[in-house]
Amino acid sequence: MSRRCRLYLITPPEIADIAAFMKQLDEALEAGDVASLQIRLKSREGVPAPDHQILELGRHIIPRAQERGVAVLVNDRPDLAVELGADGVHIGQTDMAYAQARKLVGPDAIVGVTCHDSRHLALDAGDAGADYVAFGAFYPTDTKDPKARAEPDLLTWWQQMIELPCVAIGGITVNNARPLVEAGADFLAVSAGVWRAQGGPGAAVQAFNATFDELAT
Repeated sequence: MSRRCRLYLITPPEIADIAAFMKQLDEALEAGDVASLQIRLKSREGVPAPDHQILELGRHIIPRAQERGVAVLVNDRPDLAVELGADGVHIGQTDMAYAQARKLVGPDAIVGVTCHDSRHLALDAGDAGADYVAFGAFYPTDTKDPKARAEPDLLTWWQQMIELPCVAIGGITVNNARPLVEAGADFLAVSAGVWRAQGGPGAAVQAFNATFDELAT
C-alpha cells in the first residue's frame, strides 16, 4: 500500500484579528494539500479561550475549510464541534473519555486522541475506536508545555504494527519534518511551523508538501 504523509494544521493558540487570520488561512489552503485543520485556542498553560471566541472563529473558518475538502476538528470540545458542524474532535488524556466524546459527536465524526509517548495509551485508543492517535511532542514547542517527549522510532513501531493512522505533533517545522515522515508519520500536526514560517504560510505549506512528495512510498 502506498503511503504519503499529509499536513494537519492547528490554529495559532491566540487569534486577536479573525479577518487577518482568514487571509493567512486562505494563503495556506490555496498553497497545497492540507488534510485537516484543528481549532485550538488555548494558552501555553492550557487555559482555553471562552466558548464565544471558539464559536466565532469556527463559524468563520469551518465553511471556508470544508469547501476545500479540509476536515475541521475542534480541540477538547465535542459539544462545540457538534454545534459548529465540524467534522470531529481531538481529545487529550485529561479532557474526557473517548466513549463520552464519541457519544457526543456521533458514529460518523472523527475522534482523535493524544497519546503522548505511550504505546499503551495508543493501543487503548485504537481498541476503543479512535480514528487516529497523536504522538509527541517530538521537538520543543512554544505552543504548550509538553507532558512527554516522543522519539521517531515510536512512529516506526506504530506504522509496522498498526493500521490506524498516527499523527506526529510538537515543534514541527519544514526544517525538522523529514525524520518524522521517514519514521512513518501519516500526518504532521503543525501550528507555528506554518503560521510563523519565514516566507509566510503559503510557502510553508508548499515546502511541507514537497517533502511529502519526495518521501512518498
